[in-house]
Amino acid sequence: MVSVPTIYFASLPPGDLMKAMTLLDLLDRACDRTPHDQAIGHWQQGAWRFLSNQALRTAAEEVALGLHQVGLQRGDRVALVMHSHVDFAIADLGCLLAGVVDVPIDLTQTIENILFIVQHTEAKALIISDLDLLYQLLPYVWEAPSLQTVVVAQVPEPWGEVRRGLMAAGDGADIGPLPPPQACLQIPHFLCDSQGGQPCAAVPLPQCVSLYALKELRQWGRQTWSQQAVISLRQAIHPEDVATILYIASDGWRPHGVVLSHGNITANVLAAFSSYPDLRPGPDEVALLFLPLTHIFARVFLYGHLAYGHSIYLSDANHLLKHLRRVQPTILITVPRLLEKLHERILEAGTHLGRFDQAVLRWALGLGRRFQPGQSPQGLYRLQLQLATRLVFHRWRMLFGGRLRACICGGAALRPELTRLFSAAGVPVLQGYGLTEASGVLAYNRGPYQQAGTVGLPIPGAEVAIGADGEILVRGPFVMPGYYRDPEATGQVLEPDGWLHTGDLGSLSPEGLLTITGVKKARFKLSTGKYVSPQPLEAEMMRSQLVAHAIAVGANHKFCGMLIVPNWAVLADHAQEWDLDLSQPDRCRQSRLLGIYQRLIDAANCHLPYWSTVRRFRLLATELTRENGLLRPDGQVDRQAVWRHFATEIAELYGDQPMPEDQAGDEISTADASTLGAEPVRCMREHR
Repeated sequence: MVSVPTIYFASLPPGDLMKAMTLLDLLDRACDRTPHDQAIGHWQQGAWRFLSNQALRTAAEEVALGLHQVGLQRGDRVALVMHSHVDFAIADLGCLLAGVVDVPIDLTQTIENILFIVQHTEAKALIISDLDLLYQLLPYVWEAPSLQTVVVAQVPEPWGEVRRGLMAAGDGADIGPLPPPQACLQIPHFLCDSQGGQPCAAVPLPQCVSLYALKELRQWGRQTWSQQAVISLRQAIHPEDVATILYIASDGWRPHGVVLSHGNITANVLAAFSSYPDLRPGPDEVALLFLPLTHIFARVFLYGHLAYGHSIYLSDANHLLKHLRRVQPTILITVPRLLEKLHERILEAGTHLGRFDQAVLRWALGLGRRFQPGQSPQGLYRLQLQLATRLVFHRWRMLFGGRLRACICGGAALRPELTRLFSAAGVPVLQGYGLTEASGVLAYNRGPYQQAGTVGLPIPGAEVAIGADGEILVRGPFVMPGYYRDPEATGQVLEPDGWLHTGDLGSLSPEGLLTITGVKKARFKLSTGKYVSPQPLEAEMMRSQLVAHAIAVGANHKFCGMLIVPNWAVLADHAQEWDLDLSQPDRCRQSRLLGIYQRLIDAANCHLPYWSTVRRFRLLATELTRENGLLRPDGQVDRQAVWRHFATEIAELYGDQPMPEDQAGDEISTADASTLGAEPVRCMREHR
């Protein structure tokens, strides 16, 4: 039991909103109530490729039956290493219908984390987007002894010849009535390590792993399809069944696997969507999704848009600005970094205007900063805002296509100024809050319940409490049953009476609006929505005798930084050898000393996911001690105290000096694209 002096319960509307359902019920609802020929599409080879919701359901049924054909059974785990593509939706829904548990893996994870997830879940199958991703993982597949089947979604033709080069046995024949027997995946010669520059032979895996194309899986499903077969599949799925396991950053080296049931996710989808005022079912609502579908935030909206019969366009960060203009969405979900980036570009472009236009821009920005979301402007301010829209803000709205009714922003904190500015410009920004352990969405600004700087009103069915220590606690049908195979970690966040410790600090207004005021846990979020676990990074740095303390920073900023307290005694021993002058007042800024620590940073970064690598650091002359309050009585770093004490140094890390990726361009920059879900290949780096 926990002390909860402040509780807000978002009451349920009349009806059966929270009636236990499965995710397949949501798809059936869409097909039955709002059949749609262009329900979901993705950008491929310069054009949009669409599926109807009925075709999506049929494809999922074929995959489900095909998975059973290749030996998968209810409860087995299937890892998904896939781009955010229609194939992901087909594979995901197929797994759910088959009764297997899918495990989507973020493409920006390191190889060692991907392997840990496959090993920890004892995944029997891996569904992967294409051969490029397969080639990256294949040299490490031997470390996953549970793996029996690999399915590739997009394969080149002729597939039989390509597969033959990857198999240790079997003839790589064309699609047949049943999976070809005794054909085992191997590491082909062009992927194995060569010695002395000589070609090496292909390497067989210790276990037999079958290799199929997704189209083969679907054909075997078609061959066994019957009305009774799919009815039997549906009847075997229950709301309390585990639907998915999602691995998120923890405070340690290894990620936690969040277990979510069908009932958890469907309750979240229906509560989040039903609470948005004037949300219209049918194809006129156009949603552009560019965030990774491996994250629950994007999946909740995918399922919700499908259930409501909306038109879904799957984009990516590299094409986002172009697709916003062409698709003209009415609904967009994003992370703060996109809005920050666009705001930075607008301000940068303003520096090239003439004096009069710069004055007009400053005037419009001043008006925008006064805007109150959810309220209608009145009197003179309304007239001024109309003029500012004609002169300035209409261009901002057109960046998003011109029809946007809701820009739902989550994943990290958004500056209130940006909420006001974009909302004033006709881009209604609805800041929200949620976490994977509670199925994605817990609160968001909407209707009359909007206030910049808050994350809005909890969704129906959610109980939100503020504990005695200020921590946000949540309870409701969305909360996970626990972390996969980790009862100790589960016990640390879940109380026996159902309260989930979020690790975030907050407050509730009398109206129920939730404000995030800080973090209690060590891990933090960047403005890109990515979690950073500081301990692994700090531990890598602390392996060097040159480092006395290392503190990762970056909450609500676009990249991770670090404060480093050098071990001055060790440096003094090497000062002459390394030509260091440690007697100078500005010793922390010596280029030679900075170079030494940059090399330590570079070495530590090799073992980390791309988004959590350190981009900038500062050396500190101040020691961390119990006496100055920067160490706790147990000798551990007091993060909150360090952040407060070195606020100026941290601000300097995120000053105006441009990073290489800050240069303007037509699309989101490469480094930012990676944090928004693109460029996964370069983030799969070293396996240790």
